[in-house]
Amino acid sequence: MTAPADDASPEIGVLEWFWLNDHERVEAAIEDLRQLGVRHLRTGLSWADYVTEDGPAWFDWLLPKLAAEFELLPCFVYTPPSHGEVPATNAPPRNPKDYADFLDTCIERYGQHFDTVELWNEPNNLRQWDYELDPSWRKFAAMIGGAAYWAHQRGKRTVLGGMSPIDPNWLHTMHRVGVLEHIDIVGVHGFPDSYDVKHRPWTSHLRRVREQLAHYGLAARVWITETGYPTWRHDEFRQLQEFANVLALPVERVYWYSLTDLSPERSSDAGFHTDQRDYHFGIKTAKGQDKLLARCWAERGLDGVRAMAKWPAAGAATTAPAPVRARPETQARPPVLVTGGAGFVGTNLTARLVAEGRQVRVLDNLSRPGVEKNLEWLRQRCGSAIEFIPGDMRNARVVDHAVDGCAQIFHLAAQVAVTTSLEDPRADFDVNLAGTLNLLEAARRQPRKPGLVFTSTNKVYGDLNDVTLESGPTRYQPRAPHIRQAGIDESRPLDFHSPYGCSKGGADQYVLDYGRCFGVPTVVFRMSCIYGPHQFGTEDQGWVAHFLIRARERQPITIYGDGKQVRDVLFVDDLVAAFLLAENQVDELAGQAFNIGGGPGNAISLLELIDLIDKLNGASPRLDFAAWRTGDQPYYVSDTSRFGAATGWRPRVDMRDGIARLHAWLNGIHPDARPRRRSRQAVTP
Repeated sequence: MTAPADDASPEIGVLEWFWLNDHERVEAAIEDLRQLGVRHLRTGLSWADYVTEDGPAWFDWLLPKLAAEFELLPCFVYTPPSHGEVPATNAPPRNPKDYADFLDTCIERYGQHFDTVELWNEPNNLRQWDYELDPSWRKFAAMIGGAAYWAHQRGKRTVLGGMSPIDPNWLHTMHRVGVLEHIDIVGVHGFPDSYDVKHRPWTSHLRRVREQLAHYGLAARVWITETGYPTWRHDEFRQLQEFANVLALPVERVYWYSLTDLSPERSSDAGFHTDQRDYHFGIKTAKGQDKLLARCWAERGLDGVRAMAKWPAAGAATTAPAPVRARPETQARPPVLVTGGAGFVGTNLTARLVAEGRQVRVLDNLSRPGVEKNLEWLRQRCGSAIEFIPGDMRNARVVDHAVDGCAQIFHLAAQVAVTTSLEDPRADFDVNLAGTLNLLEAARRQPRKPGLVFTSTNKVYGDLNDVTLESGPTRYQPRAPHIRQAGIDESRPLDFHSPYGCSKGGADQYVLDYGRCFGVPTVVFRMSCIYGPHQFGTEDQGWVAHFLIRARERQPITIYGDGKQVRDVLFVDDLVAAFLLAENQVDELAGQAFNIGGGPGNAISLLELIDLIDKLNGASPRLDFAAWRTGDQPYYVSDTSRFGAATGWRPRVDMRDGIARLHAWLNGIHPDARPRRRSRQAVTP
């Protein structure tokens, strides 16, 4: 069989290794792969595992289970340490025939579940085959050659375990020692800009291997039996792009590595955290959260992946409405950078800036579910007036590139959830504090320092447990008249509770200090609860939208506390207006922090929001209550008078009108939504 035509797409499979007796993860992986429409699965059949006490029973369960869902490519690999020349899984077996006997046993026992067998994995990689014990490759040839012969006798196709790195000279050695005689398919592995020392274009690799096989007069096909891209540098978009690249290759079959990240409690074949790349190849995290590629693949299919991969360079889609264009007289103005520009607030801000004739750079890693929909909307609406830079705040090089030449920065990118910060404080620190420092350093190195508006949080004021409250039927109210009338002002001492409060509070102070020490004109907004269109309302972002969605889908909500806790809510259009005022008056406002929210006139408790939703939806969700959590604020309402006095700003959208507008927007994007599987989502504002 010849290689596919250049315009043909390869069959896409997934590579996933399963640990002995990890039944739960197998079940989860089957469901995940089913949702992606995957039909081809490559997995390991470890000789070392098979000879253990639990080995036969494990594979008796595993192989039929997987074969019921997928066309299997089992990779027969790993010498039992007791059989090796040295006690290691990459060692040549003392008796090469033992490997063929193992293969024959498995074909006899499981052969009805597969028609192709892969013989070893990455044999030219020292981690997988200790060629220092086999410098002439004669031991490998005896082992693989005998196994391939018997596989053919049993009616199975054979795959020579993938070369890594791709090396035609090694293939020549395999021909010389007689391995290729009974090989139907040659596997190759490649990891662009990761493990590969120098990655040639895939087409060059495939051509060189095919030319080598043709030189020997062999008809063996070539498959890419393993390729992938690790997100250890937090570049999920690059992973998606590399996946899209293999979709265009002239090759029959590609196996993508992998479905799920390696658990941080496990050791890779390089050792325990010896190489961090080993832990991040999945399209899902080790905790099962979808990365960008998994979301796009599941929601948009492979064509959607191909289209999204072109977003940084492509303009608006041809089917989009007429895009907003920058006015000719403003074309020469330096761009504005919006970090987190595909998020809820960033999308609204970017659209407003473009409508006013600005060029906008959107820096976003698209890691938050739903933001890719926002970016797609921006591309359709704004066309070439936006430049999308896929990247993460933790990558200083990407941040430097994004900042270069910008006149103004709105820094919205953040890890936004208290709950997430409690689960992973280090990641919270790296994004919110170290990421902000990357941005400040990039800004201060600019010949003309840009203005910078930073979105901080009311959580920098701690739990406010010294504010005496009175409990009413549906809400708490401060006993102090001045707080009840105006809210919490900026004279409130900082008191960082929770890792999130610490990281955002630390960033808040760094931003202000860079204004004092380095002359970067900075303004800090300590924000209360923002809501509005393009807010998808997950547990950790947008409790107003989250409540609306849960009520609409007739799903229960778990509230931490008693529901009487109060927040002031601000419609996103009013926040965007505040951003623009801060930019226009940045020299006068530089070095100051302002509380920004809806103020006392837009304060609402959780119970009161539920009552309002009941009127909008005609039905109220079931409420489940749980204990208060660390750092929860029973009452927070912003005193915005300081910013109002400096700029003339005030909130203009009444919360009832704003919530009705958000409700209508959510109905517009989910017109046919039906109640989904019931689950409880815990919420705290």
